[in-house]
Amino acid sequence: MNQTPNSPTLAEQLGAHFSQFDYARLSAESKKAVKRLLLDYIGVAVSGSQTESGQVARKFAAVTGGHTEATLIGGSGRVPAMQAAFANAISSHSVELDDIDVLALFHFSPPVYSAALALAEQAGASGKELLVALAAGCEMMERLSKAANPSLRNRGFHTTPTCGVFGATVASAKIQRLPADKIVSALGLAGACSSGLMEMYGPSMQKRFNPGPAARNGVTAATIAGLGFTGAATIFDGERGFLAAFTDQNDPQQLIAGFDQPYQLDIEFKPYSCARPIHNAIDCALEIRRKHAPNLNSIRSIEMARHPDWALYHQNKRPKTYHEAQVSLPYAVAVALTDGQALFAQFNDARLPEPMLIRLSEMIEITTDASLARGVSCRMTMTMDDGTIHVALVDYPKGSIQNPMSDEELRAKFDSLVHPVLGAGRADEIAALVQSIEDCPNVGQLMQLTAMADAR
Repeated sequence: MNQTPNSPTLAEQLGAHFSQFDYARLSAESKKAVKRLLLDYIGVAVSGSQTESGQVARKFAAVTGGHTEATLIGGSGRVPAMQAAFANAISSHSVELDDIDVLALFHFSPPVYSAALALAEQAGASGKELLVALAAGCEMMERLSKAANPSLRNRGFHTTPTCGVFGATVASAKIQRLPADKIVSALGLAGACSSGLMEMYGPSMQKRFNPGPAARNGVTAATIAGLGFTGAATIFDGERGFLAAFTDQNDPQQLIAGFDQPYQLDIEFKPYSCARPIHNAIDCALEIRRKHAPNLNSIRSIEMARHPDWALYHQNKRPKTYHEAQVSLPYAVAVALTDGQALFAQFNDARLPEPMLIRLSEMIEITTDASLARGVSCRMTMTMDDGTIHVALVDYPKGSIQNPMSDEELRAKFDSLVHPVLGAGRADEIAALVQSIEDCPNVGQLMQLTAMADAR
């Protein structure tokens, strides 16, 4: 992008915008959105902290040592804020139930919320300061995604960490009350840390790892900029800047559009414990199951038509681990048909060899249909042995803006994730504090509730 001599760069315009960002500027809609996501984030992170990847991340944060500044969600003890941000981001991405955006299907909360909460606890920030930081960080992340996608994703970069580090940086900068020039430097330094590849599917924990460095590096970029370390003001629009390096096509104006208007955060939520583009297929399966109760032994064939945007993804019919199962459309559809749900309990290594799940998974034929309305749209056609055909079409999955989860459904999801780890009483305490977080004088009160009882 060519710059007019002496005109402010994109980072400088963003720095000016976010330096003026305060509680009074938050719309009622933004406050509600970030609070709903705060409850969801904590629930998902608490559950994810007990997975193998969450446990390893917490152990790593603990063994590296340092000042006791911030809480490890679902664990015990306190660690440096950077390490808490790192581990909590991994935990919150470890059960595939974290939030989602509309365009790129990235996740706001693992990088942004993990960084903001760790620094807020370290700094003794108030609930109002936290809400401002969360809203600002999410806005930054979404603005950059809109400027860079779909080219960013199509080139093999994972949007959650590549754009998330900038969101985590802005959220951290707001907690630390950085002025405009230091926010500009922090954004430049975040660009030096931006990374994350879509080569993450398979039996390993690779996908869980990606938001960890993004959250930690956001804390690092803001903190060192606050100490006086300067970064490139041309990080977005420079000849070798983010957009030039990460994309073939981009829209830089998306970074700065509508600064004079309240920003609308489009945050969607996951009811199923797997990759978001699979949710439409699950909803198709659940609709047919609910309406027709098909005899699973009498199914002759299943065709799943997908839009070309996602048709080549998630095709693994024989996942070897639950990590693979969570990005397998055939397995997810099979378990939805058998169990009537697709929660974390369904994505379990012990379930993978079940004959019915294998039979149904291998039966599913994924086809491509460019006429489908959306990139994630799915149309499922089930043919029975007697020739009966059942069809379901889903454009907007449960949890989407057009088909939202209610406050009651989000609370039920939260309870299902937190009760087994921290108990019903603690879940009630956390939910009540989140509901009135703007009145909380110190975010540390909330974070201490997310630790194991013996750590309080």
